[in-house]
Amino acid sequence: MVRGKRPVRGGKRKFHQHNSRPKPKKGKFNLKEASYVKDREIKNKEIEKRRKMLEEEKLQRQELESDSSGDERENPMQNLLSTFSNTNNLQVTAIESNSESDTFSDKDDIEENNDVSDNVTVHLDNIGEEADIIEDNVFIKVKDVSEEDPETAQEDAGYLNDPFSIHLRNDLSDKLYEAVSSIPQTAETQKITWRVLGNLTCQIPKPLEDANDAMKKSNTSLFENKQFAKCGTIPSLIDTINWNKLYVKSQIQGNITEANYLNIKDNTGTNPTSLTSLQRELFSIINNYQDLYYPERTFANADQIRFIYCLHAINHVLKTRTKILHHNAKMAKCTNMAEIPDEYRDQGLMRPKILIVVPFRHSCLKIVELLISILIGEDKGGSVMNKKRFMEDFSGNELALPKRNPKPEDYELTFAGNTDDTFKIGIAVTKKTLKLYSEFYSSDIIITSLLGLRMLVGAEGEADRDYDFLASIELLILDQAELFLMQNWDHMVHVLNHLHLQPKDFHGTDFSRVRSWCVNGWTKYYRQTLIFSSIHVPEIYGIFNKKCYNYAGKVKIINPISSGSICQVVVQVPQVFHRFEISNYSQALEYRMEFFITKILPQYKDRIMNHTLIFIPSYFDFVKLRNYFKKEEYSFVQICEYSKDAKIARARDMFFHSDAHFLLYSERFHFFRRIRVKGIRHIIFYAPPIFPHLYTEMCNVMQEANQNRRAGSESNMTVTVLYCKYDVMQLSAIVGTERATKMLGSEKSVHMLMTGEQ
Repeated sequence: MVRGKRPVRGGKRKFHQHNSRPKPKKGKFNLKEASYVKDREIKNKEIEKRRKMLEEEKLQRQELESDSSGDERENPMQNLLSTFSNTNNLQVTAIESNSESDTFSDKDDIEENNDVSDNVTVHLDNIGEEADIIEDNVFIKVKDVSEEDPETAQEDAGYLNDPFSIHLRNDLSDKLYEAVSSIPQTAETQKITWRVLGNLTCQIPKPLEDANDAMKKSNTSLFENKQFAKCGTIPSLIDTINWNKLYVKSQIQGNITEANYLNIKDNTGTNPTSLTSLQRELFSIINNYQDLYYPERTFANADQIRFIYCLHAINHVLKTRTKILHHNAKMAKCTNMAEIPDEYRDQGLMRPKILIVVPFRHSCLKIVELLISILIGEDKGGSVMNKKRFMEDFSGNELALPKRNPKPEDYELTFAGNTDDTFKIGIAVTKKTLKLYSEFYSSDIIITSLLGLRMLVGAEGEADRDYDFLASIELLILDQAELFLMQNWDHMVHVLNHLHLQPKDFHGTDFSRVRSWCVNGWTKYYRQTLIFSSIHVPEIYGIFNKKCYNYAGKVKIINPISSGSICQVVVQVPQVFHRFEISNYSQALEYRMEFFITKILPQYKDRIMNHTLIFIPSYFDFVKLRNYFKKEEYSFVQICEYSKDAKIARARDMFFHSDAHFLLYSERFHFFRRIRVKGIRHIIFYAPPIFPHLYTEMCNVMQEANQNRRAGSESNMTVTVLYCKYDVMQLSAIVGTERATKMLGSEKSVHMLMTGEQ
């Protein structure tokens, strides 16, 4: 992009540097000119005509007011303001500033296909920021904006109450910083109950002493007051959907109903622009800029959840963009500004501010389609750059699912669409354009898979690793987080450890515009994290507790499970649960192995216990057992996620025909392949499965009619489960919360449950 040159006639208008003085268009005021335009210097005929019209209307206004107010003295300012408020056809053009910034570049608007949108028309009846124009020697205040936006004066007036502004505007006080940075955090916990979400546990970081006073004395001067961030508040449930009161940009309000139509079409008797009950409760938390952990994602509510966080993401980006352009325009008028005030610090160290991590390309496709619907809508005149390339890359390549022996329904829904798990894409948001495949450091939103991001971040010692773009992430969204456990959870921990690190390069950052809390290295305390999962497991719960530091607080939805997946087991077989005791989590790996070898395995060595499948959730446990079985020369075969097809077929055949006594079987393999292992008579769950429905699935396979009858009668079938107190989440999903609590608190270490026909 060439700056500082005059625009080419007939082409797209170029932006100018701050010190250049572009010629104002005929018939319009140029707010970028930071000087008063005297009455005698305005020779444009159209402006003269409008002045006469205003003068006539002003005189009429004065006559009316003199009749109604009697002897009350006239106020020329009020008269002229009233005149402007009734003049709807008078307009002023504001030219966007060309101030470069690390968060937003004016180049974005120049590259738009349909609308450059660098000239912005503003009605004078929206009285807002200061821009002075002499009209009959009376100074009036005209709203100073830098982009065309149908925001109302009420929205500007309510900016101070906007949760976006409240959350990002001020630094942390010393006491609040101590509260959020301490391990564990000093926080107040409160439990509330909502109709759809159920039980909410709200943790709000609070200093030991009250630090809610907005005005505090600065440490630098006795006469200087500094405003600090306030502590978070308990989220309030949204009663009615009023987008202005929810501080949703009016630019996208008209697109929300159409974008959310599939979710609200069945809502009879409600406002068509309203959200579903689940969306309303989720948005009450998300719009309060608090971290959220929601482990009850299902295939039925997945679209509702995806729409809510896409709406929040677009709203966040547009607010950031509007504020930066607004400040650019104001700074352009101040030619002798020695130092940029703190109020103009509106950017991070890097431009990318939203990171969305999803497991497959199909998930990314659904998100981008929603972003387009929310930002641009149908036939709104906007454009999507590189859309054809994106559709080619992220659609198609569906798995060929068998029709003769169909996979379970959850498998078909999970692996629908393009299931490639190596991708990353940057998205830049401008006024009416969504730019796909933008360079990361010029992007507002980054959507990536876990593996794609891990490959980019790299490891210590690699030459081409890059993680500077993660330095200023303000919104982190982890959707379908349970699938990351099946991909590689170490990648997740590695990526989270590289968020908000000090950049190795400045990447064109304008440090005069960087927020002071970014400079202090406090970005992680302002980051909002949203985690959506279908299961409640320690790994996901752990990163929410230990990797999320939002000073506004965090909300966890934890509801008891009335009946676990064991209720769906149709085979009539005794299911025995064995508890082993440990004192800390680090002992679980060794103690589980020892308990299995000494207490469980000897019961299955006899020939009558042939056809025993050992279901192993963790690959580390799988390797330990495999090595032990090889060392002791047990008759066994193995199937894991790294097994080749030929070895899988051979292992299944040997197990079915009693050529192998044991089959070591990993959960990850079963999750991705869902084969039906024939000939199972006994199942040992080395630990409760991560996915509770897999417990039901494996037990029900024992009832297959085509199993090998030579292995024994149906009465010779058993199910054994090993667990400890640290498996309480997985155990609750299988047997229910109430029964799991009793099993963990009981003096007995062995419990038997019976399922099947009663």
